[in-house]
Amino acid sequence: MSRREPRGPAPGRYPVTFGEVELLADLDRPSGWVVSSGGVPQSYVDLDDPTYLDFEYVQLMALVVDLLPPGPLDAVHIGGCACTLPRYVAAVRPGSRQIVAEPDAGLVQLVRDHLRLKSVPRLKVRILDGRTATAQLGDGSADLLVLDAFSGAMMPLDLATSQYMDEVARVLRPDGTLLVNIADGKGLAFARRVLATIRGAFPHVAMLAEPGVLRGRRFGNLIAAASRTGLPVDGLTRRAAGGLTQARCVHGEDLTRFVAGAPPLNDGDPVVLPVPPPAVFG
Repeated sequence: MSRREPRGPAPGRYPVTFGEVELLADLDRPSGWVVSSGGVPQSYVDLDDPTYLDFEYVQLMALVVDLLPPGPLDAVHIGGCACTLPRYVAAVRPGSRQIVAEPDAGLVQLVRDHLRLKSVPRLKVRILDGRTATAQLGDGSADLLVLDAFSGAMMPLDLATSQYMDEVARVLRPDGTLLVNIADGKGLAFARRVLATIRGAFPHVAMLAEPGVLRGRRFGNLIAAASRTGLPVDGLTRRAAGGLTQARCVHGEDLTRFVAGAPPLNDGDPVVLPVPPPAVFG
């Protein structure tokens, strides 16, 4: 990741609905900006080049998007921040219709005012939490649903349960694809349970992550891709291994061994969410 410090026309700290965020400019890319909350980077956008993806986990998500059938997509994004992936989809899949659900109205306004959100074609932002927004979507209305919602460095538990995954499956078309950003650390106990939950709703599941994260050696992101009709696992395996992140694609029997009998998550389950060590974002 490039060096960053506040500069430019609108850097600094801004109050939003749920606290405060900081805009940081990228010294090495004049049009690159980071949105950070509580010291945790939340989004990176290059305002002049939406296909430039700085965060490694977003690069892995883009691999999946690139391997979907050609043409525009009807996409839903649960979790918005600076809308990095919606900008990418709009650029590489012209004509795509996209909905972003982001509960922080102040954050959405900040991104509109400072990070050119209005320039993204055919993008609608709904000021709603993920479960409420998903409940309002029609059956079989999306080709792609991206779940990338975080409170600080933690995934909201209510978006990781079997009950919510059933709602996601309802919204996706039969050949639709789900992408989920999971953060976890040593032991990967939370990631295993999330993968078990996703597998309860989707028969085809793959996971992308860097080897160090997969081994539980460091806190990081794991990307789950899921579908009811199949995933391009051969292409994902090749592209992940040959990409900038040098990631692995885990699927089939290897994924079954990774899950290793972990129980699915359900509404109301007591769960200890993973917390990154202080040094991760220091």
